[in-house]
Amino acid sequence: MAETINALVLAGGKSTRLGTDKVVLPFSGRTLLARMVELAGRHCARVWVSGREPGALGVDAPWLPDDEPGMGPLGGILTGLRHIGGPLLVLACDLPLLDDQTVRRLLAARAERPPQAVMTTFLQPATGYIEALVAVYEQGCAPLLAEAGARGLYKLSRAVPPGVRHHIPYSQQESAVFFNINYPADLAMLERVRATECAP
Repeated sequence: MAETINALVLAGGKSTRLGTDKVVLPFSGRTLLARMVELAGRHCARVWVSGREPGALGVDAPWLPDDEPGMGPLGGILTGLRHIGGPLLVLACDLPLLDDQTVRRLLAARAERPPQAVMTTFLQPATGYIEALVAVYEQGCAPLLAEAGARGLYKLSRAVPPGVRHHIPYSQQESAVFFNINYPADLAMLERVRATECAP
């Protein structure tokens, strides 16, 4: 019997740097939030939304408010592990170019993780950067996140040490799928991508 993997889409950002609410930005015919919920739903048993009430945004998915607001993505993931359980596929809502192939690659790598790994994520060796918001978190990650949160340490790459992470290397040439929307310049770039998609 296949193991059940659920998903948590993070939609709690305030979009202060962007100046507009990113979760309702349209891309390829639907909002960024709706697109990510649909993407996760193609690979997981059930999808929850963290940070924002999805019904108010036109998305049919259960809402999981943070147990302890103000902790950023770490708080949302910790709440998810406490109430949904692991393994938990975590995806940020502002990744318009993330695709099925990348999610399948992540889930396949997670299935082959070493015994001590409580997080499976993508790593860019050239920079050491991990994609903590495109990752699978195991139930055993909850104590690490709780301890980090209690110390006011909300950066996921520090809360989960490398020794208990399973990394999928990717090159800078493969990084486009992790493009996220934070600034007006990012939105302008997304518009160019959309125009290219719509071009005859």
